Amino acid sequence: MKKMLRFLTAPVVAMALLLTGLSTPARAETDAQLAASWQLAWDTYRFYEILTAPLPWTGRSQVTRDIAIDINAPIAHVFDAYSNVNNHIGMHSFLKRVVTHADWTENDVRYINFTAIEDIPVVAGIPISSKTHAQQRIHRNAFYYETDTWTLPNVVTHQKIIFTDLGNGTTRVTEHLTFEASILLIDFTVTNGVASHQATQAGLKTAIENGTL
Repeated sequence: MKKMLRFLTAPVVAMALLLTGLSTPARAETDAQLAASWQLAWDTYRFYEILTAPLPWTGRSQVTRDIAIDINAPIAHVFDAYSNVNNHIGMHSFLKRVVTHADWTENDVRYINFTAIEDIPVVAGIPISSKTHAQQRIHRNAFYYETDTWTLPNVVTHQKIIFTDLGNGTTRVTEHLTFEASILLIDFTVTNGVASHQATQAGLKTAIENGTL
């Protein structure tokens, strides 16, 4: 029954993504338009706020996953390379571009507001261009950073990435990921979200260890 439910849900997920405003590459926005979209999303959803898990009657669900990887490089170097979101481009097939809207430091915390442009294969491998609005908060002195994102159709993620010095020039990167979406989209969101983060982890590990980053 569960397999049948997932099978039936797939076209519903695709239709939901198509009908809620995900744009095609032909309708790509300018950087100024993306900045305006980011501000609207921020003002409307305040997606950086972590609230209690949604109740079932809201039609939304929340799922948390932890993934980790060990990288053979010193913690300071791993942190600087890994926390630079521009280094994530090309590490998995979805992420195509990052547009930074603001970058400032306050009380030793660096804040970066940006929009990530992703091409997500939804139906028969046909990509849909998706805009993910995000704020990143980098705590370099404590070797961790947080990123909160929002994307249509009202999908929110909360991420806390912690860097641990294992000694002997090895660093463990642990990503705490919390996904929130409608009950129809939560499985799709978690599966694709975790897969893309794991691909990015593997790509960054290789690039850092071989000296590319």
